[in-house]
Amino acid sequence: MDDAITEAEPARGLELNELEPDMSGPTEGLEDEKTASDLAPVFDVPVSISAVLGRSQLSVAQLLQLGAGSIVELDRKVGEAIDIYVNNRLVARGEVVIVDERLGVTMTEIIKDGDTAA
Repeated sequence: MDDAITEAEPARGLELNELEPDMSGPTEGLEDEKTASDLAPVFDVPVSISAVLGRSQLSVAQLLQLGAGSIVELDRKVGEAIDIYVNNRLVARGEVVIVDERLGVTMTEIIKDGDTAA
């Protein structure tokens, strides 16, 4: 046993200041803090965002038979994560939510490069 330890310290939670980075050291080479205004050049870049609830394959004849109230069976179950695409690239998975009587999507998982296996 280590002689320096005479009694166990009680468990405690971390204080907020213990989680902050130590900025007292040298700051040479660090860039100034970035703000949202630094991203202004990309604010007008158009992106296409798609939330895919599921997929189904239909023949043209089946498609033409669809009408109001028709049911199309999808390849996913209720409650299963949906895929979120940005510019036709899978970037996240999420869940459908209702916000102020409108449908929305909350992201639950960010997909990294090459991690697109379902």
